[in-house]
Amino acid sequence: MKPDSSKNTPTRQPLADRIRPKTLDDMVGQEHLLSENSVLRRLIEGGSIPNLIFYGPSGVGKTTLARIIAETSGMQLHRLNGTQVGTADIKEVVNSVGTFGSSAGILLYLDEIQYLNKKQQQTLLEYIENGDITLIASTTENPYFYIYNAILSRSTVFEFKPVETADIKKAVLRAFVLLQEDLGAEIDVPDEVVTHIAQQSGGDVRKAVTAAELCALTADRTDEKLSVTMQSAGQVSQRSAMRYDREGDQHYDILSAYQKSMRGSDIDASLHYLARLLVAGDLPSACRRLMVTACEDVGLAYPQIIPIVKAACDAAVMVGLPEACLPLADAVILVAGAPKSNSGHNAIHAAMADVERGMAGPVPRSLQNVHADSAEVKNKGQFYKYPHDFPNHYVDQQYMPDKLKNTVYYTPGQNKSELGFRDYLNMIKGQKGE
Repeated sequence: MKPDSSKNTPTRQPLADRIRPKTLDDMVGQEHLLSENSVLRRLIEGGSIPNLIFYGPSGVGKTTLARIIAETSGMQLHRLNGTQVGTADIKEVVNSVGTFGSSAGILLYLDEIQYLNKKQQQTLLEYIENGDITLIASTTENPYFYIYNAILSRSTVFEFKPVETADIKKAVLRAFVLLQEDLGAEIDVPDEVVTHIAQQSGGDVRKAVTAAELCALTADRTDEKLSVTMQSAGQVSQRSAMRYDREGDQHYDILSAYQKSMRGSDIDASLHYLARLLVAGDLPSACRRLMVTACEDVGLAYPQIIPIVKAACDAAVMVGLPEACLPLADAVILVAGAPKSNSGHNAIHAAMADVERGMAGPVPRSLQNVHADSAEVKNKGQFYKYPHDFPNHYVDQQYMPDKLKNTVYYTPGQNKSELGFRDYLNMIKGQKGE
């Protein structure tokens, strides 16, 4: 029998929304922002709300705190989401300025502000500046890159952190209590399950609560009792601890930590960030940044490392994931454990800076391609000295353009490989070693 499509099935509010805290004391995490006598808490409890920007990953309380502020402020509240807002929506908020309902002021809660273009943000600026509108904006991206500077200068930025496991466990336990009421049955949840869900959420309370809901809905029922197992918890929360967006700050933060850990010779941290990239399936970024680090940070201290790492990256791409982790792990350990030198990096960037400043000039006559001299040239000929015709295959002659004569870009690093280069060059030039 087909269901009657004419009947409307009531929609149930998501558990994550129903369990959302209503007061500051109910919130979990963000102790650095909401502890007693903290600046933000004192601002909220004082009732004088400035323009605020909440920055941090999803599911850590930005929207919840904004709602608590809005509900206790007494101001007329407007909510907009940057992913859906248009200029007409912003104008509607602006048009409410000065109306009877806005006598206590207008509070605009703007979620995902990073999606607003510069023109849309500028539309709000005049009203934010004169105090007609108080803005509370939230973003998962670095506000200093995505938010118009004029708005930033009139706002206070507070950074939210991923919520600690112990705090997330409190939210998960509250979720299971509410789910018992929804399902009309006692839910047996071992502490190890609660801990697992909290740990696998990656600091995201919303993810943890959603995982708890899925566990309850798929739990085994016996004698009006529901039993949640580690097996089901593992299935619904697998990979959820990974915070990764190839276009967002998390992507670049992980890549930055990956390279800096290798540069800093911390093998274990280097492997950790490699693992995060590989679990997220980002093999190209893992290979590219590894190759860059081998050239930039090891470089001439161990020149042979460049073809070795290139071969490891080629092998990783050839075999694909998951086996790609093996050659990449070997290469990462090698790069992190190798002696370091950035002398090549410094030298080429110094040379490029001179070229970009116009410090070039004609190639010296002796180095030019052989061609006929024009009539006005009195001293005809190229006068290039072929180094192989001289002792030690070296002869002193000018190679730099006149503008850069005697300029030095490269300074040997204090490692066995480069000190060997230095000693060899000093020897063929007849100079004394340092």
